[in-house]
Amino acid sequence: MNAPSAAKVTVADLRGRKAHGPRIAMLTAYDCPTARLQDEAGADIVFVGDSVGTNVLGYRGPQQVTMADMLHHTRAVRRGVDRAFLLADMPFLSYQVAVDAAVRNAGRLVQEAEAEGVKLEGGSEVVAQTRAIVQAGMPVMGHIGYTPQTQSPDLFVHSERRGTVPKFQAKGVRGALHLLDEARRLEDAGAFALVLEMVTEEAAQAVTERLSIPTIGIGAGRFCDGQVLTVTDLLGLNQQPLRLARAYADLRPAMASAFRAYVQDVQTGAFPTADHAQQMEPEQRLRLEQALREAGNAADRASGQV
Repeated sequence: MNAPSAAKVTVADLRGRKAHGPRIAMLTAYDCPTARLQDEAGADIVFVGDSVGTNVLGYRGPQQVTMADMLHHTRAVRRGVDRAFLLADMPFLSYQVAVDAAVRNAGRLVQEAEAEGVKLEGGSEVVAQTRAIVQAGMPVMGHIGYTPQTQSPDLFVHSERRGTVPKFQAKGVRGALHLLDEARRLEDAGAFALVLEMVTEEAAQAVTERLSIPTIGIGAGRFCDGQVLTVTDLLGLNQQPLRLARAYADLRPAMASAFRAYVQDVQTGAFPTADHAQQMEPEQRLRLEQALREAGNAADRASGQV
């Protein structure tokens, strides 16, 4: 297996992958150590997603994620990324309300947190924002199909086993053509790439083949120009595994076992041992014992005088 390239990943490089390969590998990260490992592993895009809300911060959903959250976590991830392209999500209501607010908030992620690009959810409704951010000099990745920030009934379905779950998009001809139209609008607005989330494989392939910009799939099948996974899915940390994702490790039981073993060792005195401690040199230890004896004798004398 070849070692990952040390060359800095740029927008030009990512766009060139569509024609020349290899496919784009994108991963979420929310902290510096994880980002550093992903960067060293050769990830092309390290992405600070608003999934930080549910995966790390314990929020009910992405709508609770704020600009302060995104700035904080993007700064942390920035410290671990040297080679990969650093992309940051624009959180709920940071771009939907007004175009000037979208540009200003994108600028904060780029200027204050040193993101190299931002991602917006939505199609025609965010074309103006996409165009304005690009014109201000900041790369934009689009995101269509299932859009987690949107609580539209068209995006969800009830499952007897799992309750309310996201619904696949573009399952018919009309939906696929609408997806393609939305993709073209974002491309025309200047987006350098596009996430396709939870859309049928045929629709994703149709969009991928008809755009000049790369597509990044998540639950969109085999024919996109790249793929993205959340780090918690990849590492097997979620309680509910997703059929559309793949766990490359099973860290949840391993972590739980390690935590239980630590608690038991502390409670029984098995940790720490002498091997985990720093001892004084013998001469210093003798001097300390002498000093403690002298201090004790002085205290006894003082107590007797009282």
